[in-house]
Amino acid sequence: MSIWTEAGQIISATLSNDAWEMSQAFRTEGAWIIGTLVTLIGGLVVMAIYRRVPWVDRHLERTVMVWSYLLIAAIIFVEVLRRFILSQQEPWSTTVPPFLFLIMTWFGCAYNVRLRTHLSFAEFRMNMPRRGQLACLTLDAALWFVFCVIVVVTSARVTANSAANFQILLGTDNVLQWWFLVTVPIAFILMAARVFENYRDDLENYKSGAPLVEQSVIGGD
Repeated sequence: MSIWTEAGQIISATLSNDAWEMSQAFRTEGAWIIGTLVTLIGGLVVMAIYRRVPWVDRHLERTVMVWSYLLIAAIIFVEVLRRFILSQQEPWSTTVPPFLFLIMTWFGCAYNVRLRTHLSFAEFRMNMPRRGQLACLTLDAALWFVFCVIVVVTSARVTANSAANFQILLGTDNVLQWWFLVTVPIAFILMAARVFENYRDDLENYKSGAPLVEQSVIGGD
């Protein structure tokens, strides 16, 4: 079976909305073709939304991060009080916070890609010629995109497998784990959009003669 046939089976399984068929289809090599296309097209669509709706551009990931953190803190605070004062505790109170932390982490990673607060060797690159700087930034964009594709594909496989096996979140009766796991490929599609935004800015700066490499500050805008 060719990789293109496997890719077609993934599309058919997804359209059928059958978790078991999706889980089987995602295990094939065709998942890399679909994953690349979804990451590329999804990233470009999200980038267009960011450009048309500045509020979403500035606040989407930060809103998800803050609310996830607040929910984690609230659950832990309330359940600690209930445990030591009332000798009671919700069974899901130790399983929901790790998934919320997962959401907060990856959406935060997408936002910090936009801020370029990852390891970028800015001091070294600032002393390079402009063509060398652009080459490094192009390599950054390519590596980030490949990283996004890898995570989108692998996390989609995990999500589909969880849905196919009806994995319940421990401590609950009807909350499925895949409801949380699906946020991982979504977060990395958002990250791909940030990668495209950065590279678009890099090309514009290169053409206009503006500085290509600047010092970034964690928590800055």
